[in-house]
Amino acid sequence: MTSNVWSSLSLMVAALAPITMPPSAANAGEWEVSGSLGAEMRTFAREGALPGQLDTFQPSLQFEGDLRWQSDDRRFDFVFVPFGRLDAKDDERTHADVREAYVRWNGDSWTVRAGLAKVYWGVAESRHLVDIINQSDAIEDIDNEDKLGQPMLEVSTIQDWGQLTGYVMPAFRKRTFPGLEGRFRTPFLVDNDLARFDQGRDDDASVDFALRYSHYFGDWDVGVSLFHGADREPRLILDEERGLLAPFYDDITQVGLDLQYTRDAWLWKFEGIVKDTPFETFAAAVAGVEYTFYGVTEAGADLGVLVEFQYDGRSENPYLAPVTTADNDVFTGVRLAMNDAEDTSVLGGVIVDLSDASMSGVVEASRRFGDYWVGELEARFFTNVDTSNILYGFRRDSQLTLRLTRYF
Repeated sequence: MTSNVWSSLSLMVAALAPITMPPSAANAGEWEVSGSLGAEMRTFAREGALPGQLDTFQPSLQFEGDLRWQSDDRRFDFVFVPFGRLDAKDDERTHADVREAYVRWNGDSWTVRAGLAKVYWGVAESRHLVDIINQSDAIEDIDNEDKLGQPMLEVSTIQDWGQLTGYVMPAFRKRTFPGLEGRFRTPFLVDNDLARFDQGRDDDASVDFALRYSHYFGDWDVGVSLFHGADREPRLILDEERGLLAPFYDDITQVGLDLQYTRDAWLWKFEGIVKDTPFETFAAAVAGVEYTFYGVTEAGADLGVLVEFQYDGRSENPYLAPVTTADNDVFTGVRLAMNDAEDTSVLGGVIVDLSDASMSGVVEASRRFGDYWVGELEARFFTNVDTSNILYGFRRDSQLTLRLTRYF
């Protein structure tokens, strides 16, 4: 992280420390230390489509720590979560980050948190539209599930009428991108040193704001959010002189709504946004249903069936809006939970573009071995990809990942 990000983080923690950390804090409370160390092997079915990309095998090691402290009266928390990966083939994927590092005060109906934190919003499976607080770590994977820690001051209250949370984010984190050797990358490399922002603002000095209200009404879970600041999705503008792509982070205002209706074995889900950018105002949505068949085996396994439709009304001109593949697509999938002692689970799904029939899919499976080991299998594939589809650049990137993780 840059010095300005660390400076903002230090100021927030210092400001909150007198409130959250009493003089005797260092000698009281309870500490908990845990973490994981994993070995991963990615295997690609074909050589890359672009010059310089790594070949079929990509081994790596990853580490994540988890250090937590809680005071005896449970009023005060401290959390520190470092992360690191050592990749044998892609230098850009070898990186370290602090996913979380914050202090928090817990009142009877109020909480105040300051530092690097992760926040998740949303209910959909195939696309997380309303989830905008944290930046994506795109060198980990292309599914936007891995997030960088966001410097923030968060104030939240839970009342009878719901939960209201406000965020002030005094530093911005740029999205990570694969390097020359990396797979899942654009034809032109993205250079973060060329990143630009609206109104001449400095990348680390942008101050963003967000507000979210959430509550439940009978069988309905409702979330309404407002965000104003630098978009986490950059437009990628070609710098013809250097032959590189420059990320451009526009100032945007986004209003989001997420709904989930639960009735017996049914889950009805909706996420929608209206985003105002310097070039256009557009709407996007993902809506679908999940139905669970309980006890499909004698051992008590549950099988869920998912269907979601994705729509996005943004411009297709990459100079006016960040590119997206989820503009007119359907996701279908299944989720199998064995409900056994080993916590075995499988999730698989396929996304089909209704405009050109391009297909992409994913399978994720995990199982615990003993008390400390977890084995995971992930497969991602691309097939029947139309030459005009954004996924065409990934047409040779179908891959299988095996991961073995030791928790301690």
